[in-house]
Amino acid sequence: MKLFKKLSIVLVATLLSFTTVLPAINAHAASSEVNSELVHKGQLTIGTEGTFNPYSFRKNGKLTGFEVELGKAVAKKMGLKAKFVPTKWDSLLAGVNSGKFDVIMDGVSVTNQRKKHYAFSDTYVNSPFVLIQKKSGNLTSLKQIKGKKIVAGVGSNDAAVVKKWGGKLVQDDGNFATHLSLVRQGRGEATLTDLQAWRAYTAKHQTKGLKIANVSKDEDTDKVAAAFNKKDPALRKAFNKALNEVRQDGTLAKLSKKYFGSDITH
Repeated sequence: MKLFKKLSIVLVATLLSFTTVLPAINAHAASSEVNSELVHKGQLTIGTEGTFNPYSFRKNGKLTGFEVELGKAVAKKMGLKAKFVPTKWDSLLAGVNSGKFDVIMDGVSVTNQRKKHYAFSDTYVNSPFVLIQKKSGNLTSLKQIKGKKIVAGVGSNDAAVVKKWGGKLVQDDGNFATHLSLVRQGRGEATLTDLQAWRAYTAKHQTKGLKIANVSKDEDTDKVAAAFNKKDPALRKAFNKALNEVRQDGTLAKLSKKYFGSDITH
């Protein structure tokens, strides 16, 4: 009888522990609706270049950066494991619509043209545009680039802005350092990027002989967000919910200060 009582107590205690633990696990697990939209169940597959400092880049061979850490933090809130797939820029956005990735996080600017083909998360970076040129350059506004050779990445928002203002686009699929090299060589009069990318680069690289011109008076800030397939509404909704939680607990601002030197997430 005593043995039966002991076994009963153990059984009840075990059942109570399960009823306590299980809800906590389920509360942090992605819903079946979200999982049905994922490339791999339980995993958030994120496409990124891994060459765009400070958004995503390699340090000592390891992938890191603002959006790498942000992606991991958001995925955790969603109850998912983050898996980054480094891919060249010209294949990134196509990859999310072909089912290769769940989401793209690579300093992707939100534009009206892109909204026609992709769904975007809430914005998490706002940064003004700048023209980078030689110290001898005299460009001070986007109005002055008409007819001039301006370097920008293939298919980037920077390239779209250059075209909008009448610049002769010098397209390059290299990284930011390559763009600056083309300006130094005189193959382009300037290159267009956002202020925070410039600041991050200057913090670790030599930029002697170059200067910037803030052109935010001509063009609105560069708004960065994550890009989704329009067929995945549940996934985007869950991502935004998790992103808001990361914003509210201070993680987003902390990461911005770490990689950009200030909070540019509003």
